Amino acid sequence: MAKGGKVPKGKKITLKVAKNCIKVTFDGRKRLDLSKMGLTNFPKCILRLNDVDELDLSRNLIRKIPDSISKFQNLRWLDLHSNYIDKLPESIGQMTTLLYLNVSNNRLTTNGLPVELNQLKNIRTVNFGLNHLDSVPTTLGALKELHEVGLHDNLLNSIPHSIVKLPKLKKLNTKRNPFPKPEESDTFVDSIKRLDNLHLVDEKDLCGPCLRKCQLARDKLNKIKNMATATPRKAIFSSLIAPNSMAKESQEEWR
Repeated sequence: MAKGGKVPKGKKITLKVAKNCIKVTFDGRKRLDLSKMGLTNFPKCILRLNDVDELDLSRNLIRKIPDSISKFQNLRWLDLHSNYIDKLPESIGQMTTLLYLNVSNNRLTTNGLPVELNQLKNIRTVNFGLNHLDSVPTTLGALKELHEVGLHDNLLNSIPHSIVKLPKLKKLNTKRNPFPKPEESDTFVDSIKRLDNLHLVDEKDLCGPCLRKCQLARDKLNKIKNMATATPRKAIFSSLIAPNSMAKESQEEWR
């Protein structure tokens, strides 16, 4: 939707319509769902509904997000994907309760990402995929709670190590970027060798107690393995001269 061409004319909504779009999620959160409404502008009337926990303005025709969005001080979840946004407001840094931010499939450039994003200390998921980013702000490396980062389908040549090395990062999507080497994007993802709850790390990265604990667990597994291989298997017909000897004896008894 956001990859070129003129922005078509859209619709406007009233406060009454917006109120009717508030839903309660299964965990009791209030979500204002204005997705797929054909909106070309951020509806100012929704600022009066700034007590919602989640705001969905995805799949519209919105070009600009105003500074006033920071009035949503309780917002935990903000979805702006598939619009025509080329810049995020600096005030977004004031929305410190945000846990989830999706601005994929827009017209964002690197200059359109404010430094203030590094103030979102609680954010866990950000998606900047399908935009026009040619670099990633290293300030994102300050977001230590990040679990998932989407940077796919951009114009990136490299990924800052401050992001790759984020302590809680589980998923980093850098696919379909023009990296210098074809395998380089895979290197970034493979450097996070994690499968759900399994963490593969080098011994040098472990503290003393953790290393000893891992070594003891490994020795225990090796001991079990050695016991299993050392125990000779009993022959299935150990008490028989031949597989059918019992059958032959039974036949002879009935004769």
